[in-house]
Amino acid sequence: MLSGSTGNRTATCILLAVVVLLALSPTLNNGITGCDDPDYVSQNPHVNTGISWQNTIWAFRAAHSNNWHPLTWLSHQLDCELFGSTLQGHHLTSLILHVANTLLLFLWLSGLTGLPGRSAFVALAFGLHPVHIESVAWVAERKDVLSTFFWMLTLLAYTSYVRGPGAVRYLKVVACFVAGLLSKPMLVTVPVLLLLLDWWPLDRKRSRAALIVEKFPLMALAALSAAVTVWAQQREGALIALDQIPLGLRLANAAVSYIRYIGKTVWPVDLAAFYPFPLNGFPAWATAGSLAALAAISWLAFRARQRRPWLAAGWCWYLLTLLPVIGIVQVGLQSMADRYLYVPMIGLLIAIAWQCGEFCEGSPVRTRIATVACALVLGICAVLSWRQAHVWKDGLTLFTYTIQVTRDNYVAHDNLGVELDRLGRSEEALAEYREALRIKPGHYYAEENLARASFAKGERLLQRGDLDGAIAALREGLQVRPHDVLGLTSLGVALARSGQTADVQREALQTFDTALSLQPGFGPALAARAEALYALGRYREAWDALLSARAAHAEIDPTLAAKLEERMGK
Repeated sequence: MLSGSTGNRTATCILLAVVVLLALSPTLNNGITGCDDPDYVSQNPHVNTGISWQNTIWAFRAAHSNNWHPLTWLSHQLDCELFGSTLQGHHLTSLILHVANTLLLFLWLSGLTGLPGRSAFVALAFGLHPVHIESVAWVAERKDVLSTFFWMLTLLAYTSYVRGPGAVRYLKVVACFVAGLLSKPMLVTVPVLLLLLDWWPLDRKRSRAALIVEKFPLMALAALSAAVTVWAQQREGALIALDQIPLGLRLANAAVSYIRYIGKTVWPVDLAAFYPFPLNGFPAWATAGSLAALAAISWLAFRARQRRPWLAAGWCWYLLTLLPVIGIVQVGLQSMADRYLYVPMIGLLIAIAWQCGEFCEGSPVRTRIATVACALVLGICAVLSWRQAHVWKDGLTLFTYTIQVTRDNYVAHDNLGVELDRLGRSEEALAEYREALRIKPGHYYAEENLARASFAKGERLLQRGDLDGAIAALREGLQVRPHDVLGLTSLGVALARSGQTADVQREALQTFDTALSLQPGFGPALAARAEALYALGRYREAWDALLSARAAHAEIDPTLAAKLEERMGK
């Protein structure tokens, strides 16, 4: 199997595909999460209606969900065309793409270096690593596996071009590269990565200037993609301003995250769907230690560049490909994400595999020990991936687990609340929203969700006649969203119907006045205000409010209308 023959390469590919499919097969039984999946598929009419000319135009026309990646949208549309709402089909496509990426990585690396054993280890470690479960199991992260598919094709096409230069082969490189950019802009670092590969393992003898000029078309396309991405994220409001996350904190997070990602590669436990920024920043020792570790590793790799070029090449691959998502330009509130390691990990795996290979050369004993060690590592990865795939069963399971393995994760609490709300477990959802706001006061989404859930609870209790409960729930919602007109109106109604003192009735009237000052002519508030004024004996004002409510086409209590008409002699 370790020879370079076509038959053995085919057998290796079959083995790789079967092992990865079996290890990640639990993803096929998963559902969707409430995080991005509805926007990408289940509640997106431009996607869940399948392939059409109109949907294709929509995919290419503008930015959606913070990005411009039309090929990703087309892949989701194709899934809906083929499988409809059957989620198993959507998960199957992502899994097949991941398996394809594993095979392409093996074929590219073994064909490039002539070392199929090391290449098979790199590919299988990539395919089985539990950090990659997020990219495979999360429906909305299709862009990861799809863009990497074209990334691998770009590397294969480039290798073919280097071995037999020509315009047609170069155009194949460009075509694969463009397809990758249209799937996810993560490929913007590819032109520089190709320059790195020119050094090792391609060992191209052309001048450095000539090699750089050769990449100019790809660099121009990468720059255009980066500009479009920034435009799209600014347009969608996804870019985080410096006053929210200052530059100093971003730089500290970048240094720490580079080391944390290495930790997740070597020890892939406590993997989470969201890693929040530390609320009080990073300790000085963590930042300094991370910078020192990065400097030391970089220095060692540089020192070894002549005798062991794979160390420098693998380390530079890791640093370079992780750079666009390391958080200097911050999108979202995460400090890091497992999905960002999908391609960068390959550089680390190459460095490890080639160094182990050199260590074993000429020593059967070392080779046997290394083989057993590699098998053990891959077996552990397979077991951990099997377990991690079950974590992504649904949103409830995912965010419950995320809270268990992280600290002060206000985003996970908020998302868990949304999942509980979806299941009708409103009291538990409210508790999660409150916890999110306890951890991070003022968090916009938690405030929105708490207000929405509190208002919904207040309305339910109001309809049941539990006025005290309704008032308490509505007040809680208004604490975080004091200018919500519907919430104010419902609170006024609950206060007016409570049958308490005139002071309470006057408070109800003030609540209606506040609602109307925010939205003049709001019919439900006008109708309820008429009822409150009638209870206070202010019949002329109640009649005027009733007329205003009628003019606003609001629903009016016929009994109240009859009483007022009688009093006013109408």
